[in-house]
Amino acid sequence: MIGIKDLYSVLTAVVPLYVTMFLAYGSVKWWNVFTPEQCAGINRFVAIFAVPLLSFEFVSRINPYKMDLLFLAADGVSKVLILFALLCWANFTKTGGLDWSITVFSLSTLPNTLVMGIPLLKSMYGDDKEYLMIQVVVLQCIIWYTLLLFLFEYRETRTEVLSKFKESSVSSKNCCSEDEVIDVIATTSSNQQQQQQQQQQQQQQAAQNANKIAPDQSQRFRPMVAASMEGEGKELHLFIWRCGCCISTDGTSTTCEKQSVQAGQREESSSTAKVVESVKQEDVENASIPSSFSSSMLLKILRKVWLKLVRNPNSYSSLLGLSWALVSCRWDIKKPQIMENSVTILSSAGLGMAMFSLGLFMALQPRIIACGKKLALYGMVARFIAGPAVMAIASIAVGLKGTTLKLSIVQAALPQGIVPFVFSREYNLHPDVLSTAVIFGMIVSLPITIVYYILLGI
Repeated sequence: MIGIKDLYSVLTAVVPLYVTMFLAYGSVKWWNVFTPEQCAGINRFVAIFAVPLLSFEFVSRINPYKMDLLFLAADGVSKVLILFALLCWANFTKTGGLDWSITVFSLSTLPNTLVMGIPLLKSMYGDDKEYLMIQVVVLQCIIWYTLLLFLFEYRETRTEVLSKFKESSVSSKNCCSEDEVIDVIATTSSNQQQQQQQQQQQQQQAAQNANKIAPDQSQRFRPMVAASMEGEGKELHLFIWRCGCCISTDGTSTTCEKQSVQAGQREESSSTAKVVESVKQEDVENASIPSSFSSSMLLKILRKVWLKLVRNPNSYSSLLGLSWALVSCRWDIKKPQIMENSVTILSSAGLGMAMFSLGLFMALQPRIIACGKKLALYGMVARFIAGPAVMAIASIAVGLKGTTLKLSIVQAALPQGIVPFVFSREYNLHPDVLSTAVIFGMIVSLPITIVYYILLGI
């Protein structure tokens, strides 16, 4: 059972983070110490240096040969189920999307196990369960943070590639040098002689326009001046539209030439000065844009994602830490003291700098609940209800029982992790939602985890 001493141990781990966040908030909101550009630079430092070194330091200390595979399988299955459901929602529903799928995945599957989980769950279920929490943190660093980073990079690269394609389409549409509209008028009159003169004039004008538009008159342009019309005093207007981009440099028409003919009848009494309704241009608007999921586009996106991931230290810091842990535990090799101190001098500041970045972000927002009450409520539901529910299903499915089953459910109800917020701000994808989840998640997490602890103990 949780006692006063256990509660104090949890507060000693949480309160310093809020002190750091408060200092960052005041430095921008009240004291004007940092500019928005400097805040972005601090977040960049956290994302590129502090978090990777923190992951490396934490992973390199474990013993990979003594892992609880069943417990880790339950954690992995729960995350895979949520990810599969979100991807189906994004691809097969109109309301779904990749952006919100990434955010909901972060909210429902990546808790703050390192700061809140280890001291809190150790006081609930004993010291022997601490190593299980460490294993969950290691698995997050190695697999799930790397997967989250891949999703962020994929989303950013996909948006960049599609935007460049659309810009090229717009530029090709605007390449037209000059549009031409030729007005050919055919009239019917009660005077047969005037009608014949009108027809002769129209034939001459149509012949000139035909020579201007297309060399092959027999196939590309056929005047309609001989069209018969019923009634007296009416006109037949033929408007031939042709974009300037269909004219090659030598003055001849190219194969992309498109003509649009609009015919309309007007009463003779109507004003001939009225502007004719413009013809819709469908050649560029209906141009087929290749889907982001086509083979060529997908390969191009994945190639760019791979190049970005290689340059990002977050993608391989955990793998380097795991490699060192395998070698160290296998042959009992210790890290050199110089290497140890070089890593820990920055990794020790990882969590503190992440909370500092969170405080800076809060200060730059017009209100504390930056995302609004509705989205904040959805975030709390995903964090404290959806995540534990799916974790319970996965744990029962893989065969967890007893205290380990209860532990897996309670750790899924921990507050939102700080690292996903750092990534969301770095890639500018719903950082307001993640910041609200981190702040209020830490406030309400203690009573919520205690409620889960009591209910599971009944």
